Amino acid sequence: MAGGKAKKEKGKPQQHMPYQGGISFHKSKGQHILKNPLLVDAIVQKAGVKSTDVVLEIGPGTGNLTKKLLEAGKKVVAVEIDPRMVLELQRRFQGTPHSNRLTVIQGDVLKTELPYFDICVANIPYQISSPLTFKLLNHQPAFRAAIIMFQREFAMRLVAQPGDKLYCRLTVNTQLHARVFHLLKVGRNNFRPPPKVDSSVVRIEPRKPRIEVKQKEWDGFLRICFNRKNKTLGSIFRQKSVISLLEKNYRTVRALELGQEDSPKEVDTKMDFSSFGDDQGMGMDDDGDDNAMEVEDGEADEVQSEFKDKVLGVLKEGDFEEKRSSKLTLQEFLYLLSLFNKAGIHFS
Repeated sequence: MAGGKAKKEKGKPQQHMPYQGGISFHKSKGQHILKNPLLVDAIVQKAGVKSTDVVLEIGPGTGNLTKKLLEAGKKVVAVEIDPRMVLELQRRFQGTPHSNRLTVIQGDVLKTELPYFDICVANIPYQISSPLTFKLLNHQPAFRAAIIMFQREFAMRLVAQPGDKLYCRLTVNTQLHARVFHLLKVGRNNFRPPPKVDSSVVRIEPRKPRIEVKQKEWDGFLRICFNRKNKTLGSIFRQKSVISLLEKNYRTVRALELGQEDSPKEVDTKMDFSSFGDDQGMGMDDDGDDNAMEVEDGEADEVQSEFKDKVLGVLKEGDFEEKRSSKLTLQEFLYLLSLFNKAGIHFS
């Protein structure tokens, strides 16, 4: 009988945690609803919502946080992909004093044109953490702050400092455009249903004025620097594959400057979200020590080309040859890129 019972239970369809109104939450879709009212209050307080603020809420779920945001701000625009949640929100606030101050947009936030807002508050599926972060940072006009619930490790990457184990390309890309602060650590039991990992709430404040860079150039530069973040930059830029790529770009730029080809198109400074994929998010940069195997170096050390000397000369000029990406500050990355560009060396 016991064996039969176990078999019967195993054959049941996967259960979802029910909401008091009859809605089931799908963990596979990243639906984890905040159930701790003290935590909801803390998030609203940390957000610093003013009575004149338009608040963008991403992933409102059943409206526990939405209610508090409506009480604190002027208006809430909620973006929700699940039509069941959209109906629940509309039912919950219909006929209340808040109903005329709530706008619900049904759709995928990554594909939705976002309206003007002052503050963003988001409890999102963790799989969209990276593309959503950069979509928000590219939003104009710039908002005051975003208060976002992330998987804890992702959050700690955003706030990492040079020398920290989690300091990576994602860190530098984010801090180029914003200041990021860790606010709260949130245990998994504060959600219904509980996720498998703990979370953290961070505050993201876009830099004003923005630090202007050519995004594709910057991204190409960081991809090379963080290929082996614990190796010296001298070691990284001696790699045959790196020298070949940069020399090809160099010759292309020189040809354009000499008028041998058509004039280059205007550079698109808007962010390409596709370049911030999984490896931008939770993927680890190389954490090996400097004694690890060289990457595709081949005979590069023996072939002292003129262009290779030019690249290494830039590193020596800025005293970067013995430094490591894992310990460089944002300002140092910007300075090194400017030295390369000044020498006619480009990364896109």
